[in-house]
Amino acid sequence: MDMDNLEEASTAPVNPDVVGRNAARTRQAIIEAATEEFASLGLGGARIDSIALRAGTNKRLLYYYFGNKEALFQAVLERAYANIRTAERALCLDELNPVEAIRQLVSFTWHYYITHPEFLTLLNSENLHQAVHLKQSTAIKEMNSPLIATLDTVLEKGRTAGLFRSGVDPLQLYISIAAMSFFYLSNHYTLSAVFGRDLRHPKAEAERLSHMTDLVLGYLLRE
Repeated sequence: MDMDNLEEASTAPVNPDVVGRNAARTRQAIIEAATEEFASLGLGGARIDSIALRAGTNKRLLYYYFGNKEALFQAVLERAYANIRTAERALCLDELNPVEAIRQLVSFTWHYYITHPEFLTLLNSENLHQAVHLKQSTAIKEMNSPLIATLDTVLEKGRTAGLFRSGVDPLQLYISIAAMSFFYLSNHYTLSAVFGRDLRHPKAEAERLSHMTDLVLGYLLRE
């Protein structure tokens, strides 16, 4: 049994006055610390003691807010998805020219993954656990639905304007856009070693973005 999930730790008494003061700030500090721990060590390697130390709090408060390590990991995943979906909404893709909207989505996805490597490692960890935590989260499903609906609107605008081909599934398209960035960045060490090129060099990254954009628009644009 994982010592971090022992029930007696979660039932230790907590001072109500401590809980009441700065509760939101404490929860935020715990989630940020847990994000670093889980991204570095995965769910199995992460330790509650270490997370509490990173957050500048104690284990009792951590268990009080989240119950156990599994629930904390789910909260971290939900926060990670909320962050990327919030950033995507700020693009206002449905207000742009359809071609520009697709360019923006590809570029945004690429640069977001580069600047948030913890997002990729958290997803890798959750996939190792067969998405058990995401399956339990209703929040995740609600976050993803608006994105696909927005992309569907962009595709329909492009089709109506005679720019895009018809019959494009917005979900399949988004998965393809995400996958092209995700695979490249998650495997750049091995790919660089095998092919003898530094795939994280700025020039290589710029070439990759241009290549992905051309691929996606080449698929969408009517001849």
